[in-house]
Amino acid sequence: MSGPAEPVLSDADITARTDAYFNRTRAIVSRFGDVRVTYAFFLRRPVIAATGLMTAWLRETAERRGLAIELREMFAEGSWVGAGEPLLYVTGSFAGLVDLETLLLQKLGPACVAAHNAYQMCLALPAVRFLAMEARHCAGFDMQRMMGYAAGVGSRAAQAEGATGFVGCANDATAPFFGTSAGLGTMPHALIGYAGSTLRAAEMFHETFPDQPITVLSDYFGREITDTLEVCRAFPGLAAEGRVGVRLDTHGGRFLEGLDPAASYAVLERQVPGAIRRYRSETELRHLVGTGVSAAAIWRMREALDAAGFPRVTIIASSGFGVEKCRVMADAKAPIDVVGTGSFIPDHWSETYATADIVAYDGAQRVKVGREFLLGKLD
Repeated sequence: MSGPAEPVLSDADITARTDAYFNRTRAIVSRFGDVRVTYAFFLRRPVIAATGLMTAWLRETAERRGLAIELREMFAEGSWVGAGEPLLYVTGSFAGLVDLETLLLQKLGPACVAAHNAYQMCLALPAVRFLAMEARHCAGFDMQRMMGYAAGVGSRAAQAEGATGFVGCANDATAPFFGTSAGLGTMPHALIGYAGSTLRAAEMFHETFPDQPITVLSDYFGREITDTLEVCRAFPGLAAEGRVGVRLDTHGGRFLEGLDPAASYAVLERQVPGAIRRYRSETELRHLVGTGVSAAAIWRMREALDAAGFPRVTIIASSGFGVEKCRVMADAKAPIDVVGTGSFIPDHWSETYATADIVAYDGAQRVKVGREFLLGKLD
């Protein structure tokens, strides 16, 4: 695992951040006699094993405390894990481990679920490159670091099955999780507002970064097709080399330029009629022919680019690309080159809750009623 190092926490920091009953338990055990215990860590839903942040922190903390631990990981990083299956067992001093549980669980559950989401997205669109753009949706850098790590784990798991996966992220700090040294991306909407036109923003970008490919946001003025073609015509050489791209980020309150419900159905009827000739849920229909960055919108942009003689201009799609939307896009064979997404962050945070139970005290197996399944792989 590579990436930004986590700050070292003192024992006072750990005490302040952990649950009071664990701190009190540590005091009681220290008074009445320590025992050697084994913890089992698990989640209640299927996940991809992304335990690296947790185990690295545990090892560092144990070394700093002079605490001898045995760490038995049941699944390799990036492996699929069934609901309720222990991800790992940790054995050591009860007094030395008990006050770490809160922080260990924080580092385990969200990473495993986010890795699972990233893995599914990459497999749904195996030929598409993904760019992690989750930073703005995270609650501080600790979460950003965890989500970047998780996307990298899920991506590598999908790459092992033939997917292209994530090729990078939007910032320098977490870029090493994707095997790169710097963040990727070209311009936000704010630059286009500053420039006064999409074309002028592209010109400013090119003058400042002449060696970089140009990817323009096309929706600022609601003229996705018109403005994109204007940029392509201004940079025909770069467009012919495949060094011009358009990022579709049309918000859910409007259709892409020239589309409405009827026109959106017509686009898919021309390109992938099978995608709309069977039952669809309301959500699937929205992804196919609704407002925002729909499959119809992506197909319409591809049609316009090809008709204007720009077949090598790439399409980057963003805006709400989670697991379900990626699957719909795959079904519609949407001509996406890159997906920019932060939606591998779990939608339902309650799904990320990891749990730890002690399953042995001084070698004697013992666990609360209902959790006997955790003993199955203990021996």
